[in-house]
Amino acid sequence: MTGRESARRSAAAFSIARTGAMVLRYVYILRGSWPRIIELAYWPLMQMVMWGFISKFLATNSSWVAQGAGVLIGAVLLWDVLFRGQLGFSVSFLEEMWSRNLANLFVTPLRPYEFVLSLIIMSVIRTLIGVLPAALLAILFYRYSVFDLGLPLIAFFFLLMMLGWAVGLVITAVILRFGLGAESLAWIAMFAIAPMSGVFYPVAVLPEWLQAVAWALPSAYVFEGMRAVIFDGSMQLDSLVTALLLNIVYIAAAGAFFLYTFHVARRDGLLMSVGE
Repeated sequence: MTGRESARRSAAAFSIARTGAMVLRYVYILRGSWPRIIELAYWPLMQMVMWGFISKFLATNSSWVAQGAGVLIGAVLLWDVLFRGQLGFSVSFLEEMWSRNLANLFVTPLRPYEFVLSLIIMSVIRTLIGVLPAALLAILFYRYSVFDLGLPLIAFFFLLMMLGWAVGLVITAVILRFGLGAESLAWIAMFAIAPMSGVFYPVAVLPEWLQAVAWALPSAYVFEGMRAVIFDGSMQLDSLVTALLLNIVYIAAAGAFFLYTFHVARRDGLLMSVGE
């Protein structure tokens, strides 16, 4: 056996060292990205919290779902508005990141606020494309129409979209600052507020200290308002006004944060390397 053949066989043989080196590489990648580490524990934790509160509520209110036909389907559809509103905003931004086109955009006269407005419009379009077919299927499969909510549905839609835009602005600012290592935030951020939003159960189910957090979220007022329409046929105008005011505050704060981060990214040359 020649030395060359021996070397070839040695290279083809299984190597614990090479396997260990690759594992070490992935450990370093994971260790260097805090969003990836958080994501590992995030989904099991959110599932436990969400379904724990749902189980707690239904255990003491077994007739609740029967009394409000379609209340859970309505909650799912409105939750999808909130989730897709944020995701549509963030993914439109990420598409520029994935194609490494962000720097090209901002050598044009395009202004940051014009860019944000385009993301908002795309968020509405993406949400309608995603939610309308689901709403129609709910009529076909379950004989429940979310459109039966009437005029309050329009208010619920735009209040949830506004919150999605505020969260989307924060997420895009973080990605702009830390790069694509933080892109998973676009998919997980909304689920962090889901337990406090009372999507499938009233806010009263939450521990008292957590209720205070819930009432600082516009989404909590929307889902409580949805249940009031379904169960009592009443529209809680004061709750909707409170949700609107909170949304305005959050969008203003998120917009200021995005513009500041964009200024820093442009100053430090991050727009050229933001896809890395």
